[in-house]
Amino acid sequence: MLRARDAIDRAYAHPLDIEELARVASVSEGHFIRTFRATFGETPHRYLQRRRVERAMFKLRETDRRVTDICLDVGFTSLGTFSRTFHDILGMTPTEYRTRTEVIALPTCFLMQWTRPSSFGEARGQGRRLASV
Repeated sequence: MLRARDAIDRAYAHPLDIEELARVASVSEGHFIRTFRATFGETPHRYLQRRRVERAMFKLRETDRRVTDICLDVGFTSLGTFSRTFHDILGMTPTEYRTRTEVIALPTCFLMQWTRPSSFGEARGQGRRLASV
């Protein structure tokens, strides 16, 4: 499962290929999805979406590129899906995230831990907001 997760991390901008990931993990597709969820607490698809949002968060903070370009860079094919997924995870749109994010001199490891979204629905369920990161 770790090899499959690493493969998702490496190829986050490409479409998810469950058949290939199951082959990497040396299990059937159905068993792969069940085991991945049991191991990591979310399906491979949700994990991939979260990784894409993490990369988008970085690009929104560190670049001046358009949101649409970032959306396509991280592997989403629809700006609407990207914005909805981003909002589901963080509770704000990509544009709101960009305007609310302040540059603070923090070690990268702290910044990554603080800004890493942990799961879907967290923003709605617990009212989590990134006031200033």
